[in-house]
Amino acid sequence: MFEEAQYFAPVAAQEDGSVVVELSESHPGFADPVYRARRNTIAGLAVDYRPGTPIPAAEYTDQEHAVWALVTRELAIKHAKYATAEYLDGADRLGLPGERIPQLEEVSRLLEPLTGFRYLPAAGLVPLRDFYGVLADGYFHSTQYIRHHSVPFYTPEPDVIHEVIGHANALAGSRYAALYRLAGQAARRVQSDEALEFVSKVFWFTLEFGVMQESGELKAYGAGILSSYGEIEEFRGMDIRPLDLSAMGTTHYDITKYQDVLFRAESLQHLEDVVGDFWDTCDDDSIAKLAAAAV
Repeated sequence: MFEEAQYFAPVAAQEDGSVVVELSESHPGFADPVYRARRNTIAGLAVDYRPGTPIPAAEYTDQEHAVWALVTRELAIKHAKYATAEYLDGADRLGLPGERIPQLEEVSRLLEPLTGFRYLPAAGLVPLRDFYGVLADGYFHSTQYIRHHSVPFYTPEPDVIHEVIGHANALAGSRYAALYRLAGQAARRVQSDEALEFVSKVFWFTLEFGVMQESGELKAYGAGILSSYGEIEEFRGMDIRPLDLSAMGTTHYDITKYQDVLFRAESLQHLEDVVGDFWDTCDDDSIAKLAAAAV
């Protein structure tokens, strides 16, 4: 299993049909029985979901809506300074609510007329080939739970803030949405686990943690940076390297801390020419050559 799997708390179905999310002792919500019950209930919505039907609504509490509102306000200030123009334009077009958590079905209704993308609910970890593969069809798997209220600016796993503020705003931009689709097509095309891991790492260093030169400044377009209150202030001080497919596809990263190695595109066109073309044409043989070149 690739490193992304460590992001998610395991989800287990019980004999009585209930769903239990197994939080680690270090999780901020581990000792909070109310939060744990909420996580179990919300995970159960995704487990019971049937494709083609409306996404079940999560009944969020006032406290959970307040976390969303706080983080949304603070991130908007940082986005104005650090996010790329394409991301900001997508956010304006999408128009996510600022004072409450939107339902995934609502996000889909806002997003689909813009770029054709819709959301699918996820209880936790989605196998990589499934997660990336459906991007080709215009679907994005998303969790529905929100981080624990005691640490509103931190989450040890992708929550609805990361999935929606980070990714949906990007997916509302036609050029970024096209890159997501190309990544999905690549994930479906490759055969080996090694090639799929290479594709996923290129995704990680671009659409999750990508940075770009824009108007003489380094800006962020990766959802992982743009949904992180702390990381968005730190990314310019990291080890910034030129966009390089061989390096991105083979570089080790640690998901438990800020990403200290980032790869810079010189423009959105540069990103499309290098990464977009790679996802559009790659296969197991071409990826094997790129991986060998990095040794």
